[in-house]
Amino acid sequence: MDKTLFDDLLQSLQEAGAIAKGTAKPSRQFTVTVPDVKAVRERVHLSQQDFATLIRVSVKTLQNWEQGRRHPTGPAAALLKIVASHPEMAMKSLHS
Repeated sequence: MDKTLFDDLLQSLQEAGAIAKGTAKPSRQFTVTVPDVKAVRERVHLSQQDFATLIRVSVKTLQNWEQGRRHPTGPAAALLKIVASHPEMAMKSLHS
């Protein structure tokens, strides 16, 4: 491995460790606000079973999201934002 590349990687790992320990602040943060899952589901007029099947999660996962015990992250959060903001387009795409 190139020495410069190795040094950059090592520095990044040290910075990540300091952030994880709370001794340094991250240079930037990204926050994805997830819409109310139950409201999104009701807006597209689907049962929990049908909506869970459509977005490919278990009914239990969907129930946990709706009851606030868990929160969707990553691709699931992004998909819910799309369904919330463009329900007709999202439903058409998901059904095809």
